[in-house]
Amino acid sequence: MPAQLVILGCVLLLICSNIFMNFAWYAHLKEMANKPLFYAILFSWSIALFEYCLMVPANRYANQYFTVGQLKIMQEAITLSVFIPISIFYFDEKWNWDYAWAGLCIMGAIFFSFRSKIFA
Repeated sequence: MPAQLVILGCVLLLICSNIFMNFAWYAHLKEMANKPLFYAILFSWSIALFEYCLMVPANRYANQYFTVGQLKIMQEAITLSVFIPISIFYFDEKWNWDYAWAGLCIMGAIFFSFRSKIFA
């Protein structure tokens, strides 16, 4: 399979995985605030199953092109990119410029993590 296709597939799987992850980690705060913790845990783990079903193959296939560190940095960048819109549109949080500064820091991490591939 061509490298570009594997890398694109990895990124798309990680984006989808992160959507599930954000709902697994945070939706119970909005949707189950008045339910016992046990129900929130079951709710979150039922969503997290789908996260893992997407994240594990993404990392496994892309591991042939990226180091584990590069995969982790990519995951964090995607996490922030997915979390900000979800926090604003689903959780009704206000835009905060600290999100932009955090994004710039993540972009720096991406640059340093991938610079050996960029300048190869």
